[in-house]
Order: sequence, then structure tokens, then C-alpha cells
Amino acid sequence: MVERKLLVLFGSQTGTAQDAAERIGREAKRRHFQCRVEALDSCDVANLINEPLVVFVCATTGQGDPPDNMKMFWRFLFRKNLPPGSLCQLDYAVLGLGDSSYPKFNFIAKKLHKRVLQLGGNPLLPVALGDDQHDLGPDAVVDPWLLALWDKILTLYPLPPGLEILSPDVRLPPKYTLHYLAEDSPHLDGDLPEPAAPRAVPSELHPFFARVVSNQRVTAESHFQDVRLIEFDITGSGITFSAGDVVMIQPQNCPEDVQQFCQLLRLDPDRRFVLKPTEPGISLPALLPQPCTIWHLVTHYLDISCVPRRSFFQLLSYFSMNELEREKLQEFSSAQGQEELYSYCNRPRRTTLEVFWDFPHTTCAIPPEYLLDLIPRIRPRAFSIASSMLAHPDRIQILMAVVQYKTRLSKPRSGLCSTWLASLNPGQGDVRVPLWVKKGGMKFPGDPDTPVIMIGPGTGVAPFRAAIQERVAQGRRGNCLFFGCRQKSKDFYCQAEWEELVTKGFLTLFTAFSRDQEEKVYVQHRIRENRKLVWELLSSGNAHVYLAG
Repeated sequence: MVERKLLVLFGSQTGTAQDAAERIGREAKRRHFQCRVEALDSCDVANLINEPLVVFVCATTGQGDPPDNMKMFWRFLFRKNLPPGSLCQLDYAVLGLGDSSYPKFNFIAKKLHKRVLQLGGNPLLPVALGDDQHDLGPDAVVDPWLLALWDKILTLYPLPPGLEILSPDVRLPPKYTLHYLAEDSPHLDGDLPEPAAPRAVPSELHPFFARVVSNQRVTAESHFQDVRLIEFDITGSGITFSAGDVVMIQPQNCPEDVQQFCQLLRLDPDRRFVLKPTEPGISLPALLPQPCTIWHLVTHYLDISCVPRRSFFQLLSYFSMNELEREKLQEFSSAQGQEELYSYCNRPRRTTLEVFWDFPHTTCAIPPEYLLDLIPRIRPRAFSIASSMLAHPDRIQILMAVVQYKTRLSKPRSGLCSTWLASLNPGQGDVRVPLWVKKGGMKFPGDPDTPVIMIGPGTGVAPFRAAIQERVAQGRRGNCLFFGCRQKSKDFYCQAEWEELVTKGFLTLFTAFSRDQEEKVYVQHRIRENRKLVWELLSSGNAHVYLAG
């Protein structure tokens, strides 16, 4: 009997590829496969030679780059010394998720498919190229491709005698069971982060809890947009960074939302629980303490303000005892209901919490152990570091626009992380934020004589503030900045700092204030006006050009 074992590996940046991978995992369980779903960098790549059947699900980010959680796998896979037939025992399929408005559409999926083929793998199907630009999103490609994939897989790995595919009406067990602890069991306070013993450099699994030093609004009170310059103290963290690097911040839900969520689901926020995996081989969520309170789970882990995906409605429909609600949920999770789901959820940016309000009978019937299957975890947010260690030792500064906008829903939409950070008041005691640093995509020249042309409208100027501070501290003069915003009096960030550097001869500054005169003026107009200088820097100075929006 062939071993019916399937491994689903994903590379995901925003969670879409992970969502698709978990869907394949659920469909595999209905077909009685032993199935693991893992991020590509969490699996032991060398072990691929022992896997009979693998489905890869991967997104493409930026300019044809692999997502962060498959970068190590990617480097390993393209090592020159891998023998050509090393994966000849492997049946595989690749599902790509991309966006055809980018030139390198699904580049990673195409390249992965080709490389596994080179190493001797047996493709079950041609690579699937899901497209975000399609009216129905990637599902327009994914749905038919998956039907064909299961046909193919079941031909090679038929169901054991006497077993049938589990009907879609059968609810699969949750990933974890949740065991409440008795009220009087000894208290291990899982809610406060332990001050970490000096350890390796902070990372997603071990962030540094940095104290907020200042949180200053840098736009005029009368300006429509609230932009903050926020400073964190990283003394003792072991963090080092250079201009162009990025700080990752792990946000949390606001207390009002947490309270509403607990009321809707009839959960006691103070109850403590431990999680146990329902199947061997499933690891516990790394970022949750054990034991944990409901309050901690909802505040720090469950992304209750994200716009829910189709899989959310599918799982939710199983808990519904109310016929009207159940029919609606089933429609939203069907292939035919995707346009309606888009206009209910995606277009107005309706949150998970707001969907719970709309389906009250179903919501109060959700078993708590399904929360981790239903709602994704809160993802960290990336910000360009806007300061240099040479100018501000032991500090990280960011320049952040507070995200707020209107849709057809009456309540304005607001960004989870920026709203939370803007609300922090260092005057009210010791306020801390979990963070760590990642290498950025921008590298500034090592040669002190190479001039640098930086084009940074709006908060896009953040990485250039770090670069200019760094270069000035090193005594480098060839710094040319094109900055643009709406009005000189309202959103000219860091004006005094730039003007002082101009006076001292460290900076050549060109500004474009688009709304300060009749006809709109943008950075590209200033570049054109100063084309002689720009060309001179490029042709004889060998200048590097950087652009951030």
C-alpha cells in the first residue's frame, strides 16, 4: 500500500498563501491523507528527498522576490551542488499567488516549479498562476486547479478500501483543543513578557520590549493627516542597524475591541487555558504563552480587525444554528458567492469583529477551541527606520502616518498598528512596544565620495533621514534630497533639521509643495528643473539614486 502522506509547504508574506495552504490541508484531511502544513523555512529542506508528495504554495513579493519565510529554503534549493536526480521520488505541484500588474508576475512559483523539475521531481500538473487582479481574485485559478489536482492525486494515491471522501457538511476537528484551568490553579502570569535574559539579537519570536521615549505629531493640527515621529529606547537590546534598515513592530488590538469581542462570543477575558494539539506533529503557536488568558489571546494574537477571507466564512457556517445566517455564510464561502463577498467584505474593508456583529446567532455559538482556526494571528508591521545610530545611539525613530480613511461603512477605517502606536503616551509611565530589526532593501554607498540623490515625498523621506544623519556623522557632503508634500506650513517634516544641514553645506535640498500655488508642483517637476545638476551628479559623480514613497 502506498503511504498516503502529503506535505503542504508555503511561502507567504501577507497570509494569502498560508490561507491557501491551510485550505489544501483541510481538503487533504477530507481525503484521509496524513497531512502537514508548514512554512518553507520551518521544514527541514534536506528531508525533501524522503517526501513522496508535496504541494508548494508560494507568493511573489516586491520585484520578484521570495517571501521572508522561504528565503533560506530558496537559497538552499538553488545551490549548485545539488545532484540533478535528488528529487526523483517526489510527486509535486506548485500553486503561485501573484499580481499581474507587476512585471515579475508569479516569478517565484514559475522558478520553483522549474527548479524542482531540474532536480528530478515529477510534476502532477502545470504550475497554477493565481492572480489578484482577476475579478474573482486568485480563486478563479485556484478552484479549478485544485479539482484537477485531487483527481490526479487520488489516481496515484487511491482512498483505502471502505473509506469515502468526507462530505463538505462534516466539520473537521480544530487544530488545538483548549483546556480551561480551574479558577484556583496556581497563577503563572503569562500576560507580561518576561524581561529577556541577554540573548541573541531580538527577532519575531523574541522581540525586544522597547520603551517609547517620545511620540510627537509633526503635521499641523489643522492638517487632515496625523503623522508622528516616534522614538524608542533600545538600550541593552543588542540591536544594530544602518540606514535603509527596517524595524518590525508587533501591534495589539485596542481594549474596546477586545471587550466587544469577548462579549459577542460570551468569553470571560480572565479565564486561563492551555492548548493541546489535536494531532501529533503539530506544534503549538510559538507566540502564545502557556498557560494563557483569553484576554492575552484576543489582545496580542487574534487579528480581529483584519478583513476576513473566504475560508473564515466557510468555517463559520459550521457553527450556525440559525438558518438565515447559515445560508448567507455558505453563499459567501461558495465559488458563486465571491463577487457578493467582495462587496460585503473587501470593498468596504469590513473587519472580522464587524462580521461577528452581523452574525450574532452564529457568533455566540463558536466553540473557543476553533478561534485559532478561524482568525489569523496579528502580523508584524514594517517601518523604515528614520534615524541613524551615529546621530542617536540606543534609539530608533520612525516617521509614521496614522492610517484612517472612509468607506461606505459609517465608522471610519483605521490601521491597527498606526492607531495603536499613535495612542501611546510616554508621559503616562513606562510604555513599551515589542520590536526587532530587519535588513532593508536599500544599501547606501560605502565610498565616501559617491554622491547620493534621494527622492522621498511624504513619509517616504524616512529612510533618507537615517541616511543623511549617518552620512553627515561620517563627514560626507554629497547629499541631494528632493522632498515633496502638500503645504510648507502643514506637512514639511523635519524642516528645521534640513535647513540647518543646508546652512552647514551638508545637504542640497529641493522642495515641492504641491498645494501652495495654483498649479500643482511635485518632486518630478523639481527634478526636471534641476536636470543639469542631476545629470552632472550621475555622469561625472557616479551618483546613486534612491526613491521611496
